Amino acid sequence: MIARESIMAEPQSSESRLRTVMLAYFPMFIAALSLTTSIYNGYLNNRFVDFIQRNAGRTEYLRTCKEVIDAYFQVKVRIAALSAAGDRADASLQQDASAAVAKIGALGTYLANLRDEATRARYTQLTDHLDALRRNAPRLTDADLARRYDKPDQEFSEMNADCVKSAKELPL
Repeated sequence: MIARESIMAEPQSSESRLRTVMLAYFPMFIAALSLTTSIYNGYLNNRFVDFIQRNAGRTEYLRTCKEVIDAYFQVKVRIAALSAAGDRADASLQQDASAAVAKIGALGTYLANLRDEATRARYTQLTDHLDALRRNAPRLTDADLARRYDKPDQEFSEMNADCVKSAKELPL
């Protein structure tokens, strides 16, 4: 009878041991799983923040490129008005043209700060050419003005191509 009781006691003790082991290790398994999930979530959050920051930089760069295009054509309009006015050009026309040239210079400087020294020199040269056109515009005919735009138009075209190329090269 004693042997029978010890055989019956064994299944209860192994079941009891299994339950004890499960109660001890199952919460540890859940905690390890939770920790792994938390680490992965942190990794994904860092990747998302990096993506947003890069996208914001790219968007800012593209917006500035758009503003440079607008500013260049504003310079052309203002210089054409200055040329058409000739010697009758008043101070407000001069000031508008100067402000437009200054704006393209500022935007070009901003873009050039993100590039190499040769690009900076080209962007500065464009501003210098436009400023020289602005100063001489009252004394130029329409044909002379158009001819003198050959170099700035070429420089602007290169600047615009740089903008597109740089924006495409920025990582997503």
